[in-house]
Amino acid sequence: MRQAKLFELKGLIAGIDEAGRGPLAGPVAAAAVILHPDRPIEGLEDSKKLSAARRDALADQIQTQALAWSVAWADPAEIDALNILAATLLAMRRAILGLPVAPGGVRVDGNRLPNLSFGGRRVAGEAIVGGDAKVAEISAASIIAKTTRDRMMVELDRIYPCYEFARHKGYGTEVHRARLREFGPCREHRFTFAPLRTTS
Repeated sequence: MRQAKLFELKGLIAGIDEAGRGPLAGPVAAAAVILHPDRPIEGLEDSKKLSAARRDALADQIQTQALAWSVAWADPAEIDALNILAATLLAMRRAILGLPVAPGGVRVDGNRLPNLSFGGRRVAGEAIVGGDAKVAEISAASIIAKTTRDRMMVELDRIYPCYEFARHKGYGTEVHRARLREFGPCREHRFTFAPLRTTS
């Protein structure tokens, strides 16, 4: 994996990434991962470049071999109330708070950092555009966020089978849009997203 040119961050480093900013339904998920220096994981990559089977296998490895990991989310009501960017940053902050050990610094995929002040202590942070393809910790977080969110959408499919969430994971595919036209939205949809703004 090609390494990003990184700032010096001291102590344990957590990689942070999200999944599900673009869909019309479901939560936005974020994960935080601190890799174990003595237990390297081969094949870490941007989750979007991996097959579903490879993502699942790596997610199991990360959860077993990482020093620490956490996953959190913001639900559709929070996305509508805050906007998708603010909800994503909130999910990232929740993921950091969920880590069983406190990181000395975080590296976040993208160009924005969440609030990194925790009880009077500020954690150092670096935002890296394309970090999920450059930094192992962020790649690991992208895999955990993606696999967790996909499983959440499969669960929602069981509750709302008419939308076929397991098939498209809430993204605005033609199938999903056709189901919206037929059945209207449910509580798992994001009512501030087009085309839902005009149908809700």
